Amino acid sequence: MKAFAYAAGSIGLACALIFGAPAQAESNLEQTKVSIAVGGKTLFYYLPLTIAEQKGFFKEEGLDVEISDLSGGSKALQALVGGSADVVSGSYEHTISMQAKGQDIVAFVVEGNAPGIVLGVAKNKADKITSAKDLKGLNIGVTAPGSSTHMYVKTLLVKAGLSPDDISAIGVGAGAGAVAALEHGEVDAVANLDPVIAKLEADDAIKVMYDTRTKAGVDEVYGGDYHAAVLYTKASYLHDNPHTSQALANAIVHALKWMASATPEEIVNTVPEAYYGGDKALYTAALKANLGSYSKTGEFSKEATEHVLAVLKAFDEKVQKATIDLSKTYDDQFAKAAQSAVK
Repeated sequence: MKAFAYAAGSIGLACALIFGAPAQAESNLEQTKVSIAVGGKTLFYYLPLTIAEQKGFFKEEGLDVEISDLSGGSKALQALVGGSADVVSGSYEHTISMQAKGQDIVAFVVEGNAPGIVLGVAKNKADKITSAKDLKGLNIGVTAPGSSTHMYVKTLLVKAGLSPDDISAIGVGAGAGAVAALEHGEVDAVANLDPVIAKLEADDAIKVMYDTRTKAGVDEVYGGDYHAAVLYTKASYLHDNPHTSQALANAIVHALKWMASATPEEIVNTVPEAYYGGDKALYTAALKANLGSYSKTGEFSKEATEHVLAVLKAFDEKVQKATIDLSKTYDDQFAKAAQSAVK
């Protein structure tokens, strides 16, 4: 069991894993102040993180969490690698791509099992862009180059027989800037998530071409189950901070369980008003379209991790050349222990 190895002989964590004891007790935490980086906090992709924060689930675990909201997932990853963040709420894909670069990044709790990413084409160009093959030569807005939205576009291109370099990926962020970039003609299409996509649809500014907010859409693009948002960190952090890592996993699992039983209206009333930008009804409708994307348990699926690896191998040359050990990209023990720790 990997968590025992990380605990380095810690009797406290061993008892927590076996008997469901409260490993989150503040006196056991290796550190109480934790910095989490995220690339686009207001996106539905990362909603469990916001719920854990707003409902006080991190505080219940004895944690003082500071969340840094960056322009995209690749920026959040850079913060972790550079040492300005302890943990990232980001795409599971990064754990694989970083292993291919010789860095051990490990996911330890799942937030979402459907990316929820949508490729939308500007309405005034939709008659000429009807499939991924027609994207060649276009400017496509992504949250940030190298982010999961960029990987999504690369996946579509490769499936259509094109090269990832056949388009220009333009970083437009995950908020109002993304909406403005599309509506002002700065990009021909966008790969983004709700509530950005919901706003563009409400403005009748895009035609949706590919949509992974649904199971059918995930199967079409990725070929089956696919882990999306997770909490990930350096392997050394899990080793040195097993109780703190368990507390973080507990908070996320608590958020997932609360979301599974809450009404959409209760969820919307929990997030900051700034998230829905004055249009609560639109935000609520968009939330309902994404509720099926969240994990119920926070646990990992071997099948889902294999699908992510297969997708990355299709376009990432470093992943193609590397021998990837998927078992080292995630540790399921923390999410499993959280099932008994969180009621």
